[in-house]
Amino acid sequence: MTQEQVARALEWSPSKLIRVEGGKNAITRTDLQALLMTYGVTSESRQERLQALARGARERAWWSAYKGEVSDTFLAFVGYAAGASYIRHFHNALVPGLLQTREYAEVFNTGMVSQITRSYAVKLRMQRQEELAKRENPPRQSYILDEAVIRRHVGIRTDPAIMPNQLLHIADRAERDELLTVRVIPFSVGAHLGVYGPFTLLEFDGDLTDVLYIEGMGAPSSLMTGDDQRIADYRANFEVLLEEALPPEKSLEMIRQVAEEMMD
Repeated sequence: MTQEQVARALEWSPSKLIRVEGGKNAITRTDLQALLMTYGVTSESRQERLQALARGARERAWWSAYKGEVSDTFLAFVGYAAGASYIRHFHNALVPGLLQTREYAEVFNTGMVSQITRSYAVKLRMQRQEELAKRENPPRQSYILDEAVIRRHVGIRTDPAIMPNQLLHIADRAERDELLTVRVIPFSVGAHLGVYGPFTLLEFDGDLTDVLYIEGMGAPSSLMTGDDQRIADYRANFEVLLEEALPPEKSLEMIRQVAEEMMD
């Protein structure tokens, strides 16, 4: 059905339908029900699922509490990640936020400009982990780390136990959670595509396109959606990096070994 046909059937103005479809106007329960009947959606379970989505769309997203405290680009990325079905991430320098312990996150953020900013950054990292864990269908997560990530003794000047505990946390989680995979690219590989910096690929159920987030290291971060060619390029890069990385079992062995060395 065209927009004109739908608007005529519902006795709506075409502009109203355009605003609803474009996400500029929230839709009421009555209007959504009228649309569903027009489209022939008669299943009660499907109607209720769509009504539940409409209710959720009117609610304030949990990450909106951080607006103004972190960049809009990163906040948009957090929103996308909250609904992703598959998260793929590479980092060449730091433990990814979704794997960080609170102690690691607090030490990592000590160089930020203010105590308030540090507090929000750590709180956001921890809440992201909690919200993903609460999901009815948690996402698959695949991480590739350069060996530099696990070798850097973060927190050694304040508490030498922070980094080994962080490494054991990663290994324990990966062994316990079948949806989580962590792999390490050893120094012996030499130069690889990951030297250009960290990035995250988000995949979604249904027909939604992937999202790419390129983390800025000394430069603004960027978020790509839709048909941006860089998304396909980074998908291919991730597969190449997987080929360079140690198998999951060997990766966890290395992570535990490095943790033991740091505790000696």
